[in-house]
Amino acid sequence: MAVTAAEAARLAKPAIRPERPYFSSGPCAKRPGYSLAALEGAMLGRSHRAKAPKAKLKEVIDRSRALLGMPEDWRLGIVPASDTGAVEMALWSLLGPRPVDVLAFESFSQGWADDILKQLKLPEVRVLSAPYGELPDLSAVDPAHDVVFTWNGTTSGVSVPNGDWIAAGREGLVICDATSAVFAMDLPWDKLDVVTWSWQKVLGGEAAHGMLALSPRAVARLESYKPAWPLPKIFRLTKGGKLNEGIFAGETINTPSMLCVEDALDGLRWAESIGGLPALIARSRANLAAIEAWVAKSSWARFLAARPEIRSSTSICLSIAAPWFTALEPAQQAAAAKRLAALLEAEGVAYDIASYRDAPPGLRIWGGATVERADIEALLPWLDWAAAEVAREVTA
Repeated sequence: MAVTAAEAARLAKPAIRPERPYFSSGPCAKRPGYSLAALEGAMLGRSHRAKAPKAKLKEVIDRSRALLGMPEDWRLGIVPASDTGAVEMALWSLLGPRPVDVLAFESFSQGWADDILKQLKLPEVRVLSAPYGELPDLSAVDPAHDVVFTWNGTTSGVSVPNGDWIAAGREGLVICDATSAVFAMDLPWDKLDVVTWSWQKVLGGEAAHGMLALSPRAVARLESYKPAWPLPKIFRLTKGGKLNEGIFAGETINTPSMLCVEDALDGLRWAESIGGLPALIARSRANLAAIEAWVAKSSWARFLAARPEIRSSTSICLSIAAPWFTALEPAQQAAAAKRLAALLEAEGVAYDIASYRDAPPGLRIWGGATVERADIEALLPWLDWAAAEVAREVTA
């Protein structure tokens, strides 16, 4: 197919490249200015149970609490296996006494629903579902039930707008997977009972360590209810029928990486230095705003979350609406979207931005606080270039 002069101009590679082409949704970009020199104080070769290393672990807990404005009567601990481990600890330790409502609107929340139904095999479970790009009917949640949900759908780009749908006088516990929301969105602690996250998202920490926050109501459940199933050692939050308080004072259940601990502390100190939680939220919102302005003028890109009020500012998911793309068969669409992402990676301007494997074909751009708006803005013309290249290949 011949290319006109005007088309050739549109296909020209942009002159400006992102300085940091790291837009992965996890592990995410390190903070601006990061270098390995930040790890020089790591307690390497030391037992995590020794006084000084344990103090580092406690510092991660204390700085996290302060940065998030967590209520004083909440407990916060470092647990194994990233956010997944933290969520599973909560599900296996707390669920059972009441019926459960699960909000499933993307792959991870559907995974929690599957675990509750197929592994725990609880008898009274309602799965309130919605397709990618939408939320379930939040008003359908029963305040007498326990509820399990993700605050931000990492694979769908959809976030719950607020906690207004959670009853203040609820009887059940509210278990919230907040891994791609915490440090970038305001969480209503009075409406939640369990909040989980990992280090590798908004503050750009390293993987494999999770954080588990418990309200007094969650602690009361732990101390008054014993699950009917056995719990492996790494899930056990109680000892002798009482909360194991050591977990929430830096005494981890298994051995943590002290190198990762030092890295987590670096991210927390950076967050404090730029203005704390309000500054983190503002940086993420600015990244979304840059993409929103571009999508408004785009001939081919749309948000998977069409409604702005439920649109994520961290895991920003885009769909492809160009006629050349929508005319393709599903398998061809998936291949075309992967090709688009591969072109960007080959140029070194964007790494790991293909949509999640279970999500509709498209792109997923991380807009968390460690990403600079200038890099987002530099990326956007490259998206146009890559889309034009793929369109040319498909229609040739």
